[in-house]
Amino acid sequence: MIKTIMFDLDGTLLPMDTDRFIQEYMKSITSKIAHIVPPEVFVKNLWESTEAMINNLDPNMTNKEVFDSEFFPRLNHSKEQLMGLFDEFYRTDFKKLKNFVIKSSYSREILITAQSRGFEIIIATNPLFPLIAIKERLNWIEAGDINYHLITSYENMHFCKPHIHYYQEILDKISRKPEECLMVGNDVEEDLAAHKLGIKTFLVEDYIINRRDVDYYSDYKGKLKDLLSFVKEV
Repeated sequence: MIKTIMFDLDGTLLPMDTDRFIQEYMKSITSKIAHIVPPEVFVKNLWESTEAMINNLDPNMTNKEVFDSEFFPRLNHSKEQLMGLFDEFYRTDFKKLKNFVIKSSYSREILITAQSRGFEIIIATNPLFPLIAIKERLNWIEAGDINYHLITSYENMHFCKPHIHYYQEILDKISRKPEECLMVGNDVEEDLAAHKLGIKTFLVEDYIINRRDVDYYSDYKGKLKDLLSFVKEV
């Protein structure tokens, strides 16, 4: 019996062209730092440090700790100065990126319906961002007020998608068996990887991502409107 539903955010509950959003995000955060770090240096280090997070399998380091250990030593500025700019960016400039996402008429209702039916709700977004950025994106779908059992962020997770370690860490945190969970997402490699642990999957096809054109399996699939019907009936 399914007791917990894990929801991906970007491209799933939050409809968007993910590549376009990342492009605009990089432009915005780079301009915030450009007066002290040359854009080409900042972008190179940001991508390499993010890649280090994705590839890390050390259970003793959070994603944030991996990022910090890779990113800040490469730049000729204090961590405190740069963190101050990052914090300001996420409090102010990041909000403007809402203009590059699509308003969903289903996402909030899906979450409210799941909550009313007694499911534990997990926001299982790839934990590459700080919690403040994830909560802001939840506000964009008018879902910042919902009681989530867990929101995965770079502060509280030690692994990233598509590693199955990421899903196992969620299971460990919430004390659930794989067969008690459903993973909902739009990326066939990152989100459907949960199936390897025995977690059932629902592929949201509105903004499906299959970058390498791989074969895949999902227990269920459909548009966001189909997901709403599914949550009402499951």
